[in-house]
Order: sequence, then C-alpha cells, then structure tokens
Amino acid sequence: MNPRPRAQRRAHPLRTLSHLDAHHRRHPSPPDGQVLGRVKDISNDPGQRGFIENFVAPKRMYVPTVPIGSPMRAGVIVDVLASRAPSIAPGSTVMNIHFGLWAEHVVLAAADCQPLAPVPGIPATHFLGALGAPGLTGYYGVVEVAKKLVGCRRVVGIAGSEDKCAWVRGLGVDACVNYKAPTFVEDLRAATEGEVDVYFDNVGGAVLDAVLARMKKGGTVAVCGAISTYNSTEPMGLRNWFEVISMRLNLKGLILLDYMDEIPAAIGKLVQAVQEGKIVLGEESETVVETGIEGVPETWTKLFDGFNRGKLITKLV
Repeated sequence: MNPRPRAQRRAHPLRTLSHLDAHHRRHPSPPDGQVLGRVKDISNDPGQRGFIENFVAPKRMYVPTVPIGSPMRAGVIVDVLASRAPSIAPGSTVMNIHFGLWAEHVVLAAADCQPLAPVPGIPATHFLGALGAPGLTGYYGVVEVAKKLVGCRRVVGIAGSEDKCAWVRGLGVDACVNYKAPTFVEDLRAATEGEVDVYFDNVGGAVLDAVLARMKKGGTVAVCGAISTYNSTEPMGLRNWFEVISMRLNLKGLILLDYMDEIPAAIGKLVQAVQEGKIVLGEESETVVETGIEGVPETWTKLFDGFNRGKLITKLV
C-alpha cells in the first residue's frame, strides 16, 4: 500500500494541518515512457503553498493547483523500481523537480526526470537544494533575469536572524542584514550605500517594500517568490510602489519551468562550481528531517516559521 497525505479542502491562512488526511492506495505499474520509484527524499518549497491556495485565478497559475483529494506535488529523489523508458534503468536514482508527490511510491514521466549519478563529496540531497530547483532558480535569476549581477562590486544578503546572517557572511557576501531586527530599514540603508542595481526577491511583503526604496534608477528586481505573504489574512500592499515609476525600475517574474530544457547543463555548471570552491556546500546548507510519510506535511510547515537553515529536506524512513 502507498500512503499519501492529500488535501481535503482549501485553507487560508495555513495554521493547522486539519485540511489534510492520509490516503492509502496500491501503486500502479508504470505505463510506457514512465518509471515507478520509491521516494527517498522530498523537497519542501514555499511555492507549494500556491498549489493548495488560489492566489491568482486558476487559469493564470503557472501550474494547476492540487485538486481536493489529491496528494501534494513536490520535488523528489527516487530509487527506480521499474521502468518502461529506455533512458532510465531499474536500480538507478533520479530527481524530479516539480512533479513528484507526497507519497512513498510514485509513477513519473521519464522525460521529467533527471538521472543522478553519485558525485564524490556531495550528498544527493543537495540536488533538491543548492544543486536543484532553488539553486537553479537562483542561477537563472542571476544569469538570465538579473544579468548585471554577474561581476557585481558588492553583494548584500538578507536573512532572518543574526545567526543566519553570520552564516551568510561566511559564504562570502560583503554584508548581511537581519530583516527581523527592529532597525532593519536603517541597517539596509547603511548596507546599501550607493543604492542597489539588482535585487533578487524571494519574499515580497515588507522586505521588498524596503528594498524598492533603495533601488538605483533603472535597477532590476528578479521576482521569484512571496513567502512573507502566503499565510497573511490580509493582502499586503507596497507603500513604496511609486519607486518603480520614479526610478524606472525593471521587475520581471521568474519561474523555473521556463528553463526545463536547459536544466541538465545548468546542473553540470553548478556541480563544477562546487568542485572549484565557488559554491560553498556543507551541513549548514541544508536541514534534513527524517520522518515517515505521516510526518511530511508537518515538516513542510516548518518553512513558514524559520525552523530551517538552508534547504529543508524530508528524508523518508
């Protein structure tokens, strides 16, 4: 049997897990072009919040929302048990960035899977983090959307505690600002003297609002996420929106699905950067929570209270 947590109803804001239940079903044999896999690791991502809540009209969402009674979609790493695709052999390990499930076993289209060969010194879980969807999103946000960031003179990070800021500074940024500090706006101003050419935004809300007031004329904002607003009971307005007009700012949304054909090559570049010491990976780059399938939803909600440092991974045990 294959237990799968599934949505019973829409819930906003996300305060409890009462809108989820566990559903048991037999896992089917894969049809042509697909594989059956045992799920080892599950990615926890803020974007999944949009899969169970209509933040925009459904027809305008970049992927369909999860139907009521269906399991949550997620990025996964799986061991292949059976394959009806010549490109993927049974016994191999693959990653699926977007179309896995909260489940112990999944059937996946081979075309959506990326084979994973062991890389010495790099745990496979990093292919759901710095070498997976988050890292790839950052890569395309920098290289494609916010092109001026390559070769920039100064990099400023933003994190949610002094401890996390110290870790970010250890990665090589010039400064890091704690957005939870009461002096955040003043600290941001001090860290961005000379103003900001490019801002990569994952959070929206008050942080985006503050950064808009620090952007240089003609600056670029790569808009990737809005985690600070996903569980808000009231829509978050931007007081500094006129900065976009006054400073002639360029805002561009970013969805990784637009770059799927390029992902294998991009992963290769990220792995090479790790091997050359240009990307720093270590135990502090991810938080791995071991749990059974019933604990998957609760682990995911930890994203929204700052529990994790780095990428939050669920390892099924």
